[in-house]
Amino acid sequence: FSDASFDVVITNHVIEHVGNKDSQLKHLQEINRVMVPGGVCYLAVPNRWMITEPHYNLKFLSWLPKGLRSTYLRLARKGEYYDCEPHQLFEIESLLKEANSKYQNISLQATKITLALEKPGSYLEKLVQRAPKSVLEHLKPLIPTLIYLVEKRSDT
Repeated sequence: FSDASFDVVITNHVIEHVGNKDSQLKHLQEINRVMVPGGVCYLAVPNRWMITEPHYNLKFLSWLPKGLRSTYLRLARKGEYYDCEPHQLFEIESLLKEANSKYQNISLQATKITLALEKPGSYLEKLVQRAPKSVLEHLKPLIPTLIYLVEKRSDT
């Protein structure tokens, strides 16, 4: 696509599939390149520390060192090769900075809305809705899906 082609870009659980860190950085740079000035991007990224890995429905798969993930897949008879590279919160935010992206982590707000829609009245939903923001901020690195609003910088 040509430069400044889109007002809105949505990348939902894509970046972990595009390859190594350099490829992921290129993915973020391409998002910035194709957005119009003032454009926005919804970026959802699976957190490495999610308990259940959503692509294969295996507990703790992404917690393992890279060299053991494919072995676990084969032993669980879920596949041959783990082709994902999920990040921790600080890693994805470092990549966003390196890509010169203007971003806002909206994971807490998204989690509250998701719980209200999918688990209304549940103990977890009530707890999260009532917890002080200062407490929830410390739990942000554990949210299973990290969600960002990325804006096109006016200086790029």
